Amino acid sequence: MCNIYADMINFVAVMKQTDKKYILISLVPVIVLVVLLSFDIQLFGSNAILGASQVSLLFAAGLCIGLAMLLFKTPWQIFEDAIIKNISNVSTALIILLLIGGISGTWTMSGTIPTLICYGAKLINPKIFLFTACAICAICSVMTGSSWTTIATLGVALIGIGKAMGFSEGIVAGAIISGAYFGDKISPLSDTTVMASSVSGTPLFTHIRYMMYTTVPSITITLILFLILGFTNSTSEVSQMSLYTDTLESSFNISAWTLVVPLITAVLIARKVPALIVLGISTFLAAVSSVILQPEIMAGIGTETFNSMGLATEGNRAGVLFAGVVRSIYDMVTIDTGVPEVNELVSSRGMLGMLNTVFLIICAMCFGGCMKACGMLRSISSLFIPLTKTRAGLVTSTVLSGVVFNGLVCDQYLSIILNCDMYREIYEKNGYESRLLGRCTEDSATVTSPLFPWSSCGMTQSTVLSVSTLAYLPYCFFNILSPLMSILIGIIGYKIYRTKPDSTSEQMNN
Repeated sequence: MCNIYADMINFVAVMKQTDKKYILISLVPVIVLVVLLSFDIQLFGSNAILGASQVSLLFAAGLCIGLAMLLFKTPWQIFEDAIIKNISNVSTALIILLLIGGISGTWTMSGTIPTLICYGAKLINPKIFLFTACAICAICSVMTGSSWTTIATLGVALIGIGKAMGFSEGIVAGAIISGAYFGDKISPLSDTTVMASSVSGTPLFTHIRYMMYTTVPSITITLILFLILGFTNSTSEVSQMSLYTDTLESSFNISAWTLVVPLITAVLIARKVPALIVLGISTFLAAVSSVILQPEIMAGIGTETFNSMGLATEGNRAGVLFAGVVRSIYDMVTIDTGVPEVNELVSSRGMLGMLNTVFLIICAMCFGGCMKACGMLRSISSLFIPLTKTRAGLVTSTVLSGVVFNGLVCDQYLSIILNCDMYREIYEKNGYESRLLGRCTEDSATVTSPLFPWSSCGMTQSTVLSVSTLAYLPYCFFNILSPLMSILIGIIGYKIYRTKPDSTSEQMNN
């Protein structure tokens, strides 16, 4: 049954993608969504994630369904199958997101994050902090192949260190995300890298080597910009940094023992243990560590929990500690250190803090699935086809559509698949290598995914780092430079070859 509906989707798309009327109708849900999301941001600000953005996505999805069913008689079953498939595709990511929430709570309450903040504030020179943060995240993400894991662990600690040094959250988050997505783009362990190479039909290491022509210049410029920003930005006085570190040291048991869990986590990642297992083990070990290293803090959280339920705490130390551990995993918890700024550093979201992001991702998958199911997505993408008559136009259109797909389907994996599917025949017909298609797709679909506030990556990184997408977007230099560098190299034509020159060779290379 699913195959029949898939054939129907492709048939509808092919028949209607060149119809100007259908293209205009396809743009209606997108335009409405953009308008609604802009209103959400103006009215609710960062609180738009609490429900307003989700309602806008569902409304746009409903509008898409209504138009397709009324005007083109598209069966409802097509939409239902597409929505189910889309949500199924991100189910693992949703579980990972919840576990990241658990890590946020346990790593903070066990003293891991406070210790990293204290050590980092003392050891890293503020002038090179942004450069260092980007470089460390780049190295870590290359080793792990995961931007999400890098941001959820190192990123959270670096945000705290940056705050202690007086940097704005947006700049620090930009450095973290720039470095993290460098590795996500070129690591042989990265699922997006493997996906782009396989979908474009390019051997993995050929794909990675070819990306270096655009990726190395982009990360080099990025590091230089962060080095300049580090020297030109005014940071906190030594006394202010001492206030942060002294407060943390008086509130937590700061010691190297708190770093055992991150070390074990790093070993598991290096041994290529699946992400779900790594995050689960890390959460469990940090929970145990919190009882051993921070018993008073856990007892305080547990006592607060017992009191809220009207339960007695006397003679029930084990129960109180257990309640503290469980609550640190699932609930949004903070510690009163006496300094409001430090309180923000040691507050954790827990799994509950991730639910709004899960809610948003599900709604985004509904919208993307509906747009794809009725052929509207492919119809919109046909607008880029006229640009493919020259080499520069082909590269530019591939990059632009990768960015647009991120905004429309709200998921980098779908963007990679759709982009490669749409352009594969065009590249083959005009004699261009598949590695060019793979690179253009990675330079756009992979790295720009965290720049959209309503996308799965955008909302995840915003939630994990507690920084709004619009605040860090201007400082995600690598993510912005990568598609621009890809277009520039396409215009220059450096290392871009034809596999089978034909009569249109001269025209395509102009």
